[in-house]
Amino acid sequence: MISDVLIVEDEEDIRAMISGILEDEGYQVRAFGTSEAALDAVKARKPNLVVLDVWLKGSSMDGIELLDRLKTMYEDLPVIIISGHGTVETAVSAIRKGAYDYIVKPFKAEKLIVTATRALENARLRQENEELKGKAPVDKALIGSSPQIAQLRTKISRIAATNSRVLITGASGTGKELIARLLHNQSNRESGPFKAVNAASMVPERVEEELFGTEGSDGNDLKTGILERAHNGTLYLDEVADMPMETQGKLLRLLVEQRFQRLGGNDDVQVDVRVITSSSRDLAKEVGLGKFREDLYHRLNVMPLEAPSLADRREDIPELVEHFITQLAATSGLPARKIGDDAMAALQAHDWPGNVRQLRNNVERLLILATGEPSQPITLETLPPEVSVVRSGSVPNENERMIGLPLRDAREHFEREYLQAQIDRFGGNISRTASFVGMERSALHRKLKSLGLGSERD
Repeated sequence: MISDVLIVEDEEDIRAMISGILEDEGYQVRAFGTSEAALDAVKARKPNLVVLDVWLKGSSMDGIELLDRLKTMYEDLPVIIISGHGTVETAVSAIRKGAYDYIVKPFKAEKLIVTATRALENARLRQENEELKGKAPVDKALIGSSPQIAQLRTKISRIAATNSRVLITGASGTGKELIARLLHNQSNRESGPFKAVNAASMVPERVEEELFGTEGSDGNDLKTGILERAHNGTLYLDEVADMPMETQGKLLRLLVEQRFQRLGGNDDVQVDVRVITSSSRDLAKEVGLGKFREDLYHRLNVMPLEAPSLADRREDIPELVEHFITQLAATSGLPARKIGDDAMAALQAHDWPGNVRQLRNNVERLLILATGEPSQPITLETLPPEVSVVRSGSVPNENERMIGLPLRDAREHFEREYLQAQIDRFGGNISRTASFVGMERSALHRKLKSLGLGSERD
């Protein structure tokens, strides 16, 4: 990430020297000679770091007063104070008021570079700690070996390096936010912020306030929105179809110009943000119904990605279950348990309408409710009722219906249900299904044909 550094120094030659040092290190620099110009620049866009001189000739405020004002606006903004007339009292006062460090002029370039690097790293770690408080562990990889997941990984690696906007579609619980995080982590914005917001969970009246921030009529009382906090990083908008139409128009302007206005403000704020969106609804249909702007849809849908449902990649379920057990055991203190073959078969046969999220919740429930020694595997009998049936579509009175059938019909019905469940379990792979059920592949093909069951792949 290219950090935005604001330099406030009244002496032009020193200002140019500091700018040159930091620009050579790859920083984006904005340099000003007065407190008034610096405040206007901060209001236009919050910097990542401020290098601030104590004595500002010709300004209404000196550096210490400006430090107070900056900390009122942005408490988490790192500020490095510099001075050629430094005293112990001034240094102590600056640190107490929130400055990260105090450097006395003249200073070596290495001193400035090291201090700036540490200030930015400290600010980044503090922000990450605040964001992680109370949150569950975030997965950092797609789990599974199915063709669908392998293809998705390839697409992510190709798209991530670009700055293109991405629209991720898929049912709830399929891991759309994980895909967005992977796109961010594999891009050149990796060290920048990743900000996620669910449009469906935001109060409609506050969507714009959350996204764009607010500003008092006198230019004070600033509250930065998510877009400003995502500067030089990625903004992930989940369930974008639920965004109000008026906000859609403002989001469109952001995508076109990379600028917006805070609520109550008159000046434009310019940012550099990659926007990734997702939706569990068909946005093309929403456009046809007049519920989503067509021009915005085309702007967002530059690179479409689809998150596959768990029912379409059942062969990944054993890997996912093992991953969740390891993760939960490490974070919750629950003992890791093995899943018996019969229980795993039932988990693979289930349709999982809630997808990966529902599977994880059920694994957590299994670990909590499991009895006996940790070395004992979890069996079919201990699975929740919602997934313990071989076919999740089975009706409650299935046994009564079976009893009413002649033996030949009941056996055929059972074979059809059993084999269909196994085919689903192994993702349509007939060879693996035949190996598990103990049949030759050709014999299984004949049996499936006699039962009126199709096959996807060998």
